[in-house]
Amino acid sequence: MTEMKIATKKLLLLTAAFIVLAVAATSGAIADRLFLLPKLDNETSTIEQKLLKEESVVVDVAEKVSPSVVTVAIQTPSRRVIDFDPFEGFVPRVEGGVQQDIGTGFVVSDNGVIVTNKHVVSQSDAKYKVITQDDKEYEVTQILRDPNNDVAILKIDANGLKPVELGDSNNLKVGQFVIAIGTALGEFRHTVTTGVISGLGRGIVAGSVFEGYVEQLENVIQTDAAINPGNSGGPLLNSAGQVIGVNVAVAQGAENIGFAIPIEIVRKDLEEFNATGKLPGKPFLGVRYEMIPRRTALLNDVPEGAYVLEVVFGSPADKAGIQEDDIITSVNGDSLNEDNSLADVLENMKVGDRIELDVWRNSEELSVSTTLTEFSE
Repeated sequence: MTEMKIATKKLLLLTAAFIVLAVAATSGAIADRLFLLPKLDNETSTIEQKLLKEESVVVDVAEKVSPSVVTVAIQTPSRRVIDFDPFEGFVPRVEGGVQQDIGTGFVVSDNGVIVTNKHVVSQSDAKYKVITQDDKEYEVTQILRDPNNDVAILKIDANGLKPVELGDSNNLKVGQFVIAIGTALGEFRHTVTTGVISGLGRGIVAGSVFEGYVEQLENVIQTDAAINPGNSGGPLLNSAGQVIGVNVAVAQGAENIGFAIPIEIVRKDLEEFNATGKLPGKPFLGVRYEMIPRRTALLNDVPEGAYVLEVVFGSPADKAGIQEDDIITSVNGDSLNEDNSLADVLENMKVGDRIELDVWRNSEELSVSTTLTEFSE
C-alpha cells in the first residue's frame, strides 16, 4: 500500500511538472508573439513610410514639372513617290505632310524659349511645332543648334509659360534618385519614369548611320530610368524637381541604359543665347588627323600627338603652314595624347582664339600660330 502511494505521488508530481512546463512554454510562445508583433509592425510601418515618401516625391515632381515639359512635333513636306508592286505594278502614294510627335523639350523661360536635342530638330526642310501639356500648339519660329553638343534652343511666340528650375550637374553622385519625363515612343506624352544615376562621365556615340545622324558625346550621365525614342530632349530631374540633364539616347540592344547631357552644358548655351541671341560657333582648325598612341610613338621613334592626314585648303591650319604627315604635339603648351586629343583641346577654345601649335616635322620641332575660325557645314 505504501509503495502504491509513493508511485501515485510520483505520477502526480510528473504530471504537475509536465503541466507547468507546458504552461511555461505556451506562456513563453505567447510572450514571444506579443513581443514580436510590435516589432514587425514597426518594420512594416517604416517600409510603408519609405515607399509613401518615394511615391510622394515622384508625384510632387511630376505635378511641378509636367506643365513645363512639351512635345516636339514635325511636319515634313509632302511628296509623291512611286512604289513597285509585283502584282499591281507601279503604285503612287503620298509621303510626308502629316504631323508626327518625334521628341520632347522643356520650357526655360516664360516667353517661349525651349530646350531640346539637336537631332530632334535636325531636318532643315521641315516645320516643327511645340505642344504643351494642355494641348496648345505653337509653331517653332526659330531654331538654334549647338555645333558642339546635341543641344538645340527653340523659340515660339508665347508668354506666361512655366519654366523649369535648372539644377547642378557638377556634384551628382552615382546612385542618386532621378526622374525622367517625356513623350515615350513619340506616342505617349508626359510619360514619367524613375531610376538612379548609374554612371558619370560616360562617352557614347549617339544616333545611327542609317538615320544620317551620328555624334560623339562626352561626359554624359548614365541612368537606368526608362528612356525610349521620343524621350529625347526631355528633362532628367532630381528629387527636388530640378533639371540636371537632357535625355539624349538609349543604348540599343540593352535594357535600363539611357544617357543624358549634363545641364551645365545647356546652361552655357542659354547664357550665350541670352547675351547675343545666338549659340557659340564651333572653332575650326582645318585638319583631318589620327592620334598616335604612346606604344606606336615609341616603336616608330616619333612623339605622341595628332598625325595630320589632310589639311583643308584656306583653313587656319593651312594659313599656319601645317602640312600632311606633320605631328601636332601640343596646343598652347597643352600636350596632346590619347587621353587629351586635339578635339578635346579645341572643344575648350572659342572662335577667334589665337593659338600656338608645336609641330614635329621630319625630326624637327616647329612652332606656328593661327586664329581659329567658325566651323561651317
